[in-house]
Amino acid sequence: MTSKDRTHWDTLRTLAPYLWPEGEPGLRARVVLSLSFLVLAKGALVLVPVMFARAVDALAPATGAGAAVAVPVALVLAYGLLRALASVFAELRDAIFTKVQARATRKIALQVFRHLHALSLRFHLDRQTGGLSRVIERGVRGITFVLDFMLFNILPTIFEIILVSIILWAVFDFTFTLVTLVTVAVYVAFTLMFTNWRLQFRRRMNETDQQANTRAIDSLLNYETVKYFNNEEHEARRYDAALARYERAWSLSEITLNGLNAGQQIIIAAGLSAVMLMAAQGVAAGRLSVGEFVMVNTYLIQLFVPLNMLGFVYREVKQGLTDMEAMFRLLAEEREIADRPGAPPLPPGPGEVVFEDVRFSYRPDREILKGVSFRVPAGRMLAIVGPTGAGKSTIARLLFRFYDVTGGRILIDGVDIREVTQDSLRRALGVVPQDTVLFNDTIRYNIAYGRPDASDAEIEEAARLAQVHDFVMKLPDRYDTLVGERGLKLSGGEKQRVAIARTILKNPRVLILDEATSALDTRTEQEIQAALRTVARNRTTLVIAHRLSTVVEADEILVLQDGRVAERGTHASLIAAGGLYADMWRRQSEAMAAAEAAAAAEAAAGFDRSLSARLRGGRGA
Repeated sequence: MTSKDRTHWDTLRTLAPYLWPEGEPGLRARVVLSLSFLVLAKGALVLVPVMFARAVDALAPATGAGAAVAVPVALVLAYGLLRALASVFAELRDAIFTKVQARATRKIALQVFRHLHALSLRFHLDRQTGGLSRVIERGVRGITFVLDFMLFNILPTIFEIILVSIILWAVFDFTFTLVTLVTVAVYVAFTLMFTNWRLQFRRRMNETDQQANTRAIDSLLNYETVKYFNNEEHEARRYDAALARYERAWSLSEITLNGLNAGQQIIIAAGLSAVMLMAAQGVAAGRLSVGEFVMVNTYLIQLFVPLNMLGFVYREVKQGLTDMEAMFRLLAEEREIADRPGAPPLPPGPGEVVFEDVRFSYRPDREILKGVSFRVPAGRMLAIVGPTGAGKSTIARLLFRFYDVTGGRILIDGVDIREVTQDSLRRALGVVPQDTVLFNDTIRYNIAYGRPDASDAEIEEAARLAQVHDFVMKLPDRYDTLVGERGLKLSGGEKQRVAIARTILKNPRVLILDEATSALDTRTEQEIQAALRTVARNRTTLVIAHRLSTVVEADEILVLQDGRVAERGTHASLIAAGGLYADMWRRQSEAMAAAEAAAAAEAAAGFDRSLSARLRGGRGA
């Protein structure tokens, strides 16, 4: 069964084991106890009209002052006690079941969260974060709705209908039971059909709400880009267009809801009137007492109060199941990259990395890597350079097993990385990326992310090696300084240093520097390079670079072009060869020289303007 074939029954079957959890006898006892209180609550409630009818009949004859007072007092007290017990039992039922419900919600939410982290990078690149978070939020809320309404409203109401039908048949005759059951059946059938018809409007409302939310989050996450291009009004128009679609969908949903409510009330009124008319005829014919007439009325009103809510309850349960369905579909998403059954951890080793005829394509019609082979001996540095789109960053993603190769194999210390657990593989790897994203937390937390159980002393030592400790100590809150959303309160160089400290703390055997300094100015780049050399010392290192000045010291340089290794060798040998690498070096050197000349000219022009201003000021004096 694919994730799209899920039905509401499949969703309920998925939910059921969480309500009867294995290995937790305490929670199972709570389920049994809460169901027992459910039965007691409804049992007490269906006896209430009987006590009320007896009290009315006791008052009606008025044969003696003493009897007329004494007997109704006992019946009224019994009536009050039964009502109180029904409420108390219902509250006890809810209180006892709360822990079961909370635990089920927690376990499911955690399972979805873990599963999302286990899905491939391809899945997350194809998804929008705002919409995904909305699915999870609605799904968790849907669990609460379904448990609250289905277990403690729909099932008790069905139980009450059965009890009332039996009592009406026993006390009166089958006609009363038949009319009551027909009314209930018509009401339920109308509710189900009408609600199923209007579900299309509810789904459209949810879809448009999700679209609007996704656009808002996407725009706010890219706040700086919006400002760079003066596109606040453009973003507002896009958001308003999404809100307008939500407005139309919400209006249709509410109008159809009004129609449903009106139809339900007409059915209830018709059924109640029919039963009361039969009871009134029975009283007039002397077959029924006034108390029994009151009892019929009380039973029906008592029955139709929860039944009147059935439309709302059904809608909420239906919506809850729909929302849970969407969340459980996420659980049904198959992992593109999964550990093989019984896969062992990556064994200890010095960190040799080998690519053997590696081929890879994101799509079948476009191959990115076309037979790439290289070897990085333990403790050595390999640099990978080449034009944009040559496949440089793909190599890092394959090494981390964000994707699996479509041909060839990747080895670490002689072991195919597909044969070991992903957890052990990634523990052996460390990366300093070009786009360093920090969590909206403290500097301490972001450095400790490399090894969450590290001590403060270890965190500070890593910061010193990354040359960020002195900067942190100048801040008012030092290591408790909040870095802001995605680390926006720090400069690019400061964020990179924090990322380097994080990687130092992880202490990987293989280090990947993925364009780690390409977004920095020359001076900051030189400072960061010094910190990176500290990290890379005596560690197997892959440097993926755009600026060739950062790879001069590499033991070997690979030049990728069109997914193949075009050249390889040391910096000196590649320059001497006069090929692609030498051409890239020449162009970058010329561009750097031109930029430095322009900066010098601008500085000289500024000096001349300043000198002229001072001379004019002197003559004026």
